[in-house]
Amino acid sequence: METLDKLKILAESAKYDISCSSSGGVKRKSNNKSVGSIHTSGICHSFTADGRCVSLFKILLSNSCIYDCKYCINKVTNDIKRATFTPKEVCELTISFYKRNYIEGLFLSSAIVKNPNYTMELLVQTVIMLRTEYHFKGYIHLKAIPGADQILITKAGLYVDRLSANIELPSKDSLKILAPQKTYKDILTPMHTISQKLLESGQSKTKSKELFVPAGQSTQMIVGASPEADGHIIRLSEELYNRFSLKRVYYSSYIPVNEDTLLPAIPEPTFLREHRLYQADWLLRFYDFKASELLSVNQNFNLALDPKANYALNNMNLFPVNIQTASYKLLLRVPGIGVRSAKRIVEARRFTNLRFEDLVKIGVVMKRAKYFIICRGKYFMDLKFKEETIKDYIIMDEKIKNKVSEGIQLSIFDLPSYEIMSSVTGEY
Repeated sequence: METLDKLKILAESAKYDISCSSSGGVKRKSNNKSVGSIHTSGICHSFTADGRCVSLFKILLSNSCIYDCKYCINKVTNDIKRATFTPKEVCELTISFYKRNYIEGLFLSSAIVKNPNYTMELLVQTVIMLRTEYHFKGYIHLKAIPGADQILITKAGLYVDRLSANIELPSKDSLKILAPQKTYKDILTPMHTISQKLLESGQSKTKSKELFVPAGQSTQMIVGASPEADGHIIRLSEELYNRFSLKRVYYSSYIPVNEDTLLPAIPEPTFLREHRLYQADWLLRFYDFKASELLSVNQNFNLALDPKANYALNNMNLFPVNIQTASYKLLLRVPGIGVRSAKRIVEARRFTNLRFEDLVKIGVVMKRAKYFIICRGKYFMDLKFKEETIKDYIIMDEKIKNKVSEGIQLSIFDLPSYEIMSSVTGEY
């Protein structure tokens, strides 16, 4: 089979693995024999913080899998076209695409060929060849194969920026039912190995220490293929962050690519649920929230509200907060106030008694925050501080935002009463 034919098959097979963000790469030394981007912000199929859209060559080494995971397009019992790259073919494609300015880095994964060790050996051989023979200094994200020898996992970590071992499903029971050839032990063992090696690398004081996955490790779990609630999922994510110091947990909405009585019958992926989980994950990582604060273990997120607004409405006793005196931690719990704006508030209020207008300049999203704050002893306009009233306004704001994002023309009747007053009279 020609290389380009393999590329069509294996690029298509790789599209369901989304755990390929690459922020946090290391700036390597380069010379006139080296190729590859060495930009420290990393590369991914996404937008960076400074607005750049960056690209990653995302490919499977092989889709010839020996496993029969019910949810996977590449399962052994599916009648699909199969292909396997050689390490040299992956290297040639990566360099060729980089020189054409198609890509800035590589995300390499694989189905399980023959056995986990055989597959991991091929992956390690590929990244070593790319680094040493082709002198590629750009970003590489490699998938750690569950069940592979930990010596191979450790060796791979010396040549790549990030390693990831997918948790796949949110519970052992679901994994046993839908992916019977995989075990949580096989998945968690590489995570433990990577985290321990990262700890050792960070504690080493020798000047000649080798870099080991400088962009850390990540994982991915499928949401919706099994019955676990959102509360269970975010608790698992919290445990993974705490136990293995993960950089990211990725949530992949279940896509019905196979027919099986063990799988849910849904017409399309639940991307809004996936979005809510990402928002909750952000609160865990950057806003000092605990999973137990957001949901009970058997609860799902309200799809009409973002998790932070939902938390505020469920804890009305904490609000409205006084902008001038509230602690930094409490400010972070106000919808519309982010990490940077909370820090700016703490700094600015040392010198002045803040007004609503000042908060706008600081960067507070007043459409969200105005329901939950007091400035100079005053609540926003004449709104009643009641859960149902505020909830209705927030949901209306969300609908308006969605209409705007979809390019739908708004009428004055789409606006809540306070927005109508603002647009007509100029009152804030």
